[in-house]
Amino acid sequence: MSIVVFSVLAGLIWGGLVGLANMLVTRKMMRGGANMLTAMSLVRTFVDVAALAAVYFTRDLLPLRFEVVLITTAVVLSLVTIVVSFRLSASLKK
Repeated sequence: MSIVVFSVLAGLIWGGLVGLANMLVTRKMMRGGANMLTAMSLVRTFVDVAALAAVYFTRDLLPLRFEVVLITTAVVLSLVTIVVSFRLSASLKK
């Protein structure tokens, strides 16, 4: 298989794991009530930036295409954030 395919898979796995961590952070912080929304948003943003920084700083250590891993990770993080936001919005409407 091509190195690009491995890079996409690495980005999908890393983005999915960080997205899962963000979802767990969201659930835990929502127990604090609606006044935790700002803090939750800041924590989620920090986790996303840390995940992308981890990809950046490991670019010379891993034999993968850096730009492919970075873009795939960013796309997966964005999709997970959208899905979690819609689910959060639906649960708050009930």
